[in-house]
Amino acid sequence: MSEINPLPHTVKRDPMSNPVVTGPSSVEFLKLAQEPVDVSDYAGTFYEEVGGREVFARLSENFYASVAEDEEFKAMYPEKDLFPAQIRLQLFLEQYWGGPTSYSEHRGHPRLRMRHMPYVVNPHNRDVWLAHMNKAIDQLELPMLHAETLREYFDRAAHSLLNTSS
Repeated sequence: MSEINPLPHTVKRDPMSNPVVTGPSSVEFLKLAQEPVDVSDYAGTFYEEVGGREVFARLSENFYASVAEDEEFKAMYPEKDLFPAQIRLQLFLEQYWGGPTSYSEHRGHPRLRMRHMPYVVNPHNRDVWLAHMNKAIDQLELPMLHAETLREYFDRAAHSLLNTSS
C-alpha cells in the first residue's frame, strides 16, 4: 500500500483573514510582506519595472492611510486594525503584477468577487474606493505610463466587483 503524501500546510481557520487558509499562520503571512525580495528574480514583469516590493508596499500603505481618514468608508471594513488588509492588498498586488506568489500560497486563489461579495459594492462605494486608490497612486509619483497602467487595472477591477446598484 502506498503512503499518502500530506499537504505542505494544514488547512485551518485564520483569525486575521477569517476564510480557510492553507499556508503559513497570520503572523508568518504578515512577516512575508516585509522580507526583502530580489526584484531581478522577476525580470521582465511590471513588478520589476515599477520597483518591486517597495512600491507595492507604499501603494498599499498610502491607500489604507487614506481609507483610515475616511470614517464613513472605513466603517465598511470589518477589522478595526487595517494593517492586515494592507498586507493582503500588498501581497495580492505583488503577485498579480508578476512578483512573489506569497498571497496564493497563504490564501489560495484570489477569488476577488467571492471575497468582496459580503460587502456592499455599489457605484458610490466603488467610486470612493477608486478615489482612495488614485490618491495612493498619485503619492507614488510613478512615471505616467506606470501610474496609468495601475489606474486602468483598478478601474476595471472595481467595476467588476459591483454587486448592487444601490
